[in-house]
Amino acid sequence: MKTPKTVYVCQACGYNSPKWGGKCPGCGAWNSMLEEFTGEETVSRGLGSPQASGSQKPVPVEQVVTEDRPRFLTGSAELDQVLGGGMISGSLILIGGDPGIGKSSLTLQVCASVARERGKVLYVTGEESLRQVKMRADRLQALHENLYVLSETNIEEIERHALALAPELLVIDSIQTMYRPDMPSAPGSVSQLREGSAQLMRLAKNHAIATILVGHVTKDGAIAGPRVLEHMVDTVLYFEGDRNAQFRILRAIKNRFGSTNEIGLFEMKNSGLIDVPDASQLLLSERSQDVPGSIVISTMEGTRPLLVEVQALLSHSPFMPPRRTANGLDIKRVQLLLAVLEKRAGLLIGNSDVFVKVAGGITVEEPAVDLGLALVMASSFHNRKVSQDMVVFGEVGLSGEIRAVSQAEQRIREAEKMGFKRILIPQGNKKNIPQAIRPSVIGVETLAQALEEAFDAG
Repeated sequence: MKTPKTVYVCQACGYNSPKWGGKCPGCGAWNSMLEEFTGEETVSRGLGSPQASGSQKPVPVEQVVTEDRPRFLTGSAELDQVLGGGMISGSLILIGGDPGIGKSSLTLQVCASVARERGKVLYVTGEESLRQVKMRADRLQALHENLYVLSETNIEEIERHALALAPELLVIDSIQTMYRPDMPSAPGSVSQLREGSAQLMRLAKNHAIATILVGHVTKDGAIAGPRVLEHMVDTVLYFEGDRNAQFRILRAIKNRFGSTNEIGLFEMKNSGLIDVPDASQLLLSERSQDVPGSIVISTMEGTRPLLVEVQALLSHSPFMPPRRTANGLDIKRVQLLLAVLEKRAGLLIGNSDVFVKVAGGITVEEPAVDLGLALVMASSFHNRKVSQDMVVFGEVGLSGEIRAVSQAEQRIREAEKMGFKRILIPQGNKKNIPQAIRPSVIGVETLAQALEEAFDAG
């Protein structure tokens, strides 16, 4: 359906507004807004499009003209890696995470870096006062004359300031606090989030302003509000990790300009979030020496191999049922492997309390942790240590077989780089390993073989 389209144009500065106002939002002149008829447009349903209906015609895909938008660095190598090599002008990025995990700290650090290297940056806060933002900037050493801060929740006012300032980067912290005055619903409601995000998306695309939206999450860890918010943006990033732990993982869930297989690892310090380029060395720096119930496993976070220490403590329980506790691991995986150890390896651990954890606050979810988890629980149960120079990985089946996992060569090279001499892997992976790195590799087919190799080494 088509309806006449009218806009109100300021005769003093040319500012366009969809509704009349006695005072121009652009230059502040009074009674300068005059109505102008600009033709017809299709009434939008839902979010609409920044381009008027009827202005486009179907063209062959080979004839579509593309423009190569250069990336610019954010000042954080880990964030640049997650984004696919840097930030793109006009892109819309959504960052979510638990309260206190470091979303505001990271974005303010990025703002300061972009302000130093590229030009003006506008940081809009809807939850804090300017004094609070200044105190955080002092602590993070994120001060620069090109970094502008604004305490505002009205999206139309934010758009007006952004158009006047023309920043290289715009940060909205957070999108759930923003509102459009022409809508009667409260900030954070479905309609406010949908329409407010759509307005910010058009601002970013039409004026080539890289925009970061900071989002709240629910108790389940999902972005609060309608799912359409994640569909609209170009990139969705999630901060993972316990806010009381030392490390944070930044993971890309969606990325229109790069891969979603990359992660960024950060360490939280008083001066803010610090990049961790060599995570394996840092995670193993405080590893216990010659103690039963400790083992090093090789896990993959995206395309990055990580060596982490898994610890276990098994002790006889006078109470029934015994306790099962896991930190950084899926408790259901622990229970499954306990059953496999008892049935296939003959370990009578049904009356033992079991406590397992991943050192460093890292969460490991992939099946390749199975073999290391089974061995470390057996190590604690028998009170026998595993060799300090051994790394293990592999999936354990219900019949006790050791199954191959993906990206075995990358895992092995990371272990060799860290100085480990023995690498226990599935036999199915060993067949595909290059001859040059085979001498340090031990292939096993069953859990019983793996237990024999690990404890003979110890």
